[in-house]
Amino acid sequence: MWQTIVNAFKIKEVRKKILITIALLFVYRLGCMIPVPGVNLLVDNITEYKFLEVMSAVSGGALQYGAFFAMGIGPYINASIIIQLLTVGIPALERLSKQGEEGRKRINVYTRILTLVLAIVQAIGIIVAFSGQGEGTIDFNQIFGAEGFGLVMSYIFLVVVYTAGAALTMWLGERITDYGVSNGISLLIFAGILSTAGTSILNVIRQIGNPATSQSATWNLLGFLIAALVIFAAIVTVNSAERKIPVQYAKQVKGRKMYGGQSTHIPIKVNSSGVMPLIFAYAILSFPDLILNLIGVDSNNWWSANVGTGTIPYTVLLCVLILFFSYFYNQIQFNPDDISKSIQGNGGFIPGTRPGKPTADYLKRVANRITLFGAIYLALVALVPSLIFSGIEASLVNVFSATGLLIVVSVALEFEQALQSQIMMKNYKGFLK
Repeated sequence: MWQTIVNAFKIKEVRKKILITIALLFVYRLGCMIPVPGVNLLVDNITEYKFLEVMSAVSGGALQYGAFFAMGIGPYINASIIIQLLTVGIPALERLSKQGEEGRKRINVYTRILTLVLAIVQAIGIIVAFSGQGEGTIDFNQIFGAEGFGLVMSYIFLVVVYTAGAALTMWLGERITDYGVSNGISLLIFAGILSTAGTSILNVIRQIGNPATSQSATWNLLGFLIAALVIFAAIVTVNSAERKIPVQYAKQVKGRKMYGGQSTHIPIKVNSSGVMPLIFAYAILSFPDLILNLIGVDSNNWWSANVGTGTIPYTVLLCVLILFFSYFYNQIQFNPDDISKSIQGNGGFIPGTRPGKPTADYLKRVANRITLFGAIYLALVALVPSLIFSGIEASLVNVFSATGLLIVVSVALEFEQALQSQIMMKNYKGFLK
């Protein structure tokens, strides 16, 4: 990977894209540190609300500090989930998704609009949660006042500010995708997790310097690093694993020339959907907490006690949602019927399988089996923190868990592939010129 980065910096166009990506990520991290008027710099009891704790970890601690980008990329992710689900169920949106670039642009517009709506709802929920964290967490007197019309104006001001922060975060992610390297939304999540994880690891290192906590902190850090290395190796192995289905093309004589007669393969990745099923599953499971907090229900409620994080129903729901979104993404990305028609139209066939519908059925059967294995792998990754990391420092487990490691590794591999594609594209252009 380091060699890929070195080669990328040698090419002017690719180097420019890398610098644009770094600059936009710097702007994002800067927005995560800008305080909002009236909101204190630190919310100490944020762990009372699990959905706030997860959002804070993904946003790099911006939510815990009540910063301008407190909501991070969360509203955009939730909007993307809803739009993609509606694309399958609503024929009009399904037709749009098949209209190429123009259809994709219109779907992106709907996603942005829904992002703003969700950002407004989420901002209200966050303000209500902050207001319940104790005296002084939000000082409405510093804004427009704590009573009557002033309180209403204070709420409107904070909702507008946090919604604007979510919209600007979405814009930064899209600009990275358009003018930088790799997927901008993934890189924003990547930067947030690394930032929060780095802070937590530094806190553990400081504990090592304290004689009272030195021994336990040392063992916690060593245990975490060993577990992290094992998980890194497993993630890289599974992410690079794929099933290659052989395809043979028959020889065709056209005029005086002979075409075809070559062998190739169709690669089907074990974890083709990447980390998105995990992100979607966590986003949906955190939504009830957001709604309960929005209507003023105490954090010690029935849902948190019986279906909250760490309970058996929560674990079952998480696994079911991961399985569902894994198959959902597989249906979107891999269409056996289209691949079968393409193979048959070019005079190819899969050895031992008849062209046409039998080929499509075979591809679908293989893809479903591989998707099942990939979904089980993602579910195990989601459950590793509670099974292996139970004896490690809680801040490390919550912030840089196996799920966080999966996101970090997946985004890093995706970034490297994007760099290699940019380098290869530049070499092809240079050859043609």
